[in-house]
Amino acid sequence: MKIEEAFRIGTFLKTRGLKGELQLYVDFDGLNDIKFDAVFADMGGKLVPYFLTSIKYPQKNTAYVYLEDVDTLEKAGLLVKKDLYLPLTLKPEESDEFTLMDLEGFFMIDETHGELGEIIEINEYPQQLIATVDYNETEILVPLNTDIIKGIDLEGEEVYVDLPDGLLELYT
Repeated sequence: MKIEEAFRIGTFLKTRGLKGELQLYVDFDGLNDIKFDAVFADMGGKLVPYFLTSIKYPQKNTAYVYLEDVDTLEKAGLLVKKDLYLPLTLKPEESDEFTLMDLEGFFMIDETHGELGEIIEINEYPQQLIATVDYNETEILVPLNTDIIKGIDLEGEEVYVDLPDGLLELYT
């Protein structure tokens, strides 16, 4: 298989234990929903197949993998820092569902202060999403949650908010 016929799923970060287990950093959500029995490691530009004997997903973006014929620390060590691929036929379809991450480029309008400006970036933090808004040539950070967002106009590309008292004053 050629790299053009595959998509990257992640990278082996390190070995784990003495029996050839590898820790895989997973690049995208949903790998555990894909049914596969082999992965392809990029070995100098060539994709080499390795068959799974087990895979566990203990936390987001992490998998622990045992591969057939990789049963020692030395054999597993050869795969560390190698990118892994699956055939394009297994790639999940992109969702057309609108999410808050899609608000980049929308104009933010506050109930009290009126038009604030364009959302120039959305950052994902463990607690919530934060929008960076260009307000009078000053970047302000606005949390995106149900308490603040009052409505979204998809066609007009506007998001209506009710900012907490004092938030805007922090930046002006």
